Amino acid sequence: MTPLDYEFLRKLLKERSGLDLSADTQYLVESRLVPLARKAGLAGITDLVQKMKGGGVEPLVAEVVEAMTTNETFFFRDKTPFDHLKDTMLPAILQARSARRSLRIWCAASSTGQEPYSIAMCLKGLGAAIAGWKVDIVATDLSQGVLEKSKAGIFSQFEVQRGLPIQLLVKHFTQIGDMWQLNPDIRSMVQHRQLNLLQDFGHLGTFDIIFCRNVLIYFDQDTKTGIFERLSKVVEADGFMVLGAAESVVGITDAFKPYPDRRGLYRPNATRSAKPMFVGGMLQKPAAVAAAAR
Repeated sequence: MTPLDYEFLRKLLKERSGLDLSADTQYLVESRLVPLARKAGLAGITDLVQKMKGGGVEPLVAEVVEAMTTNETFFFRDKTPFDHLKDTMLPAILQARSARRSLRIWCAASSTGQEPYSIAMCLKGLGAAIAGWKVDIVATDLSQGVLEKSKAGIFSQFEVQRGLPIQLLVKHFTQIGDMWQLNPDIRSMVQHRQLNLLQDFGHLGTFDIIFCRNVLIYFDQDTKTGIFERLSKVVEADGFMVLGAAESVVGITDAFKPYPDRRGLYRPNATRSAKPMFVGGMLQKPAAVAAAAR
């Protein structure tokens, strides 16, 4: 892979997915794209790049983006966010929504489904406390391939052994040969939609809780700022946002504020002085917006 090939791929991935590759991750590109190139009957990455430059190969471009953006996931990953869900978020939301009896949760980078299904099992465990409620769990991902796997709800022995308590495996899964399939009552709780976080997501409606974990870490700061701003417009004023353990809003946006003593948990910031605005594609402070309008 030549330096020009790498720069082409960096630009492509940034435009299509927001993935911001550093200059020293060529090994990652090669490990993921060389097999894809050979599957397409090409000698290597240079030939792959030339084919994409020729145009008319959108399915191949989509495969390249998916190969580079598919990330690891497992049931109840990192445990802490799910403790926060059960101990902090759900009690607050169930009390606040007791009149309308509806709850909406969005997993903004759902991958093969372990996260939204972990949430669904948490909700199922509430039993009578949530009986009669309208519950929507919306799972979105850039990759249609991982969404299809998630919809099927079929996982290997290795996948169910990672983070899933044995009692939940026995309760919510049916063994099919050497695989395990989630039971229909859990699968039916999750809606799947393909979505690119770089594009508008206002059509999804508003949510009480947003899980946006371990995806923004791959974006540059300007992209993160814009996504946080748009997330703030689709989360309820008394709702919650959950980020990954290595992610934070500090120094990036004031649209959200950390929830006290709950690592990775955030709430919309109702006291922010003024929301940033975008003028000509650039994030502007209020004074700059006024100047641009003159």
